[in-house]
Amino acid sequence: MKKFWILKIIAFVLVATVVVGGVVTLLWNWLMPHLFHLPEISYWEALGILILSKILFGGFKGHRNGNGWRGAWRARWEAKMAKMTPEEKEKFKAEWEKKCGPAMWQRNQDHGPWNWGNKQTPPNPPVNEG
Repeated sequence: MKKFWILKIIAFVLVATVVVGGVVTLLWNWLMPHLFHLPEISYWEALGILILSKILFGGFKGHRNGNGWRGAWRARWEAKMAKMTPEEKEKFKAEWEKKCGPAMWQRNQDHGPWNWGNKQTPPNPPVNEG
């Protein structure tokens, strides 16, 4: 029974690869020559471009907990930060502010590993009611 599922998955991957490669070929040959005066490409060239773009732009990410690798990274940092004392957090924050600048710590103040326990939000700039 397990072999049947493995064969089914392999067949699905092969069919999906053929279909996606064909779609990339059609889209490229429909758009690129007219928009950018590039040559038309073959199916294998389209498949190569697809694989190259997946490698360069991070298309082979794992999806753990529906959040991808960033969710796993965030979970590890939140666990690490939860174990730190307030003094350790301040020391860590000071080291990274020295390396990255204060803007790094102002991005996600309300959630994530960057929450240093400071629930104060910066004041809103005055609104010009002119």
